[in-house]
Amino acid sequence: MREYTDLNTLAQVDDFIANHSLLLIFISRTGCSICHGLLPQVQELLDNYPEIQMGHVNADHLEAIAGRFSIFAVPVVLLFVDGKEYLREARIVHMDLFKEKLSKIYEGYLK
Repeated sequence: MREYTDLNTLAQVDDFIANHSLLLIFISRTGCSICHGLLPQVQELLDNYPEIQMGHVNADHLEAIAGRFSIFAVPVVLLFVDGKEYLREARIVHMDLFKEKLSKIYEGYLK
């Protein structure tokens, strides 16, 4: 299961995006049961994509993340390629569709 980096400040989030060309940020809240169920699924999925770095933000500890990325509900999964947001999934994430979208972006990135 893929390990992730805890991001606790906006500066850490910005540095994470700046220092990795392919990354995923998972944003959740402490009391969100959907978040707690989805996080391990995303971690397991990322085992198939070794080039993608993963970060995690707890929006309860970093409320400014909502304004930074215009987030209105959690969980949110953001995929960045070379500093630009390429994929956003929020609230109910259908893993099959997410995997399909992620695969297309990943394969295109590796070419």
